Amino acid sequence: MAIIFIIFALLAGMALPTQFSVNAQLRTVVESPIVASAISFTVGAISLIIISFFVKGSLFKKEWFEAPWWMWTGGLLGAFYVLATTILMPRIGVAATVGYVLAGQIIVSVIIDHFGLIGASMHTLNIPRLLGALLVIAGVFIVQKF
Repeated sequence: MAIIFIIFALLAGMALPTQFSVNAQLRTVVESPIVASAISFTVGAISLIIISFFVKGSLFKKEWFEAPWWMWTGGLLGAFYVLATTILMPRIGVAATVGYVLAGQIIVSVIIDHFGLIGASMHTLNIPRLLGALLVIAGVFIVQKF
């Protein structure tokens, strides 16, 4: 079963630079990174709503509205991410955009894991994890430079 999750993660990772490029092209057509991002989110939201109709118990429960306010910020973070990549990709390229996004993800992921923030299980930052994170970040800078 682990191989299925690995393949799923790889496919999700492959989708991101493709999405960056698609959204950047849409941006040129609609002449606005904000409108392009809004279209991207709308298409995604409609798709997920349609899929939700086929998943038992997934649409609108009153308990959802009792959740802390910060749990609703995921959409804002996603909108920022899509908007940022739509602006960055044509200016710095796909590899650099993905690289810097990846570096940011590694930095925050290590912090979230170390402190067990936002409900994540704790994974203490140790020398091998720090070295791995630094190697990924170094790789990002090498890809950007060359």
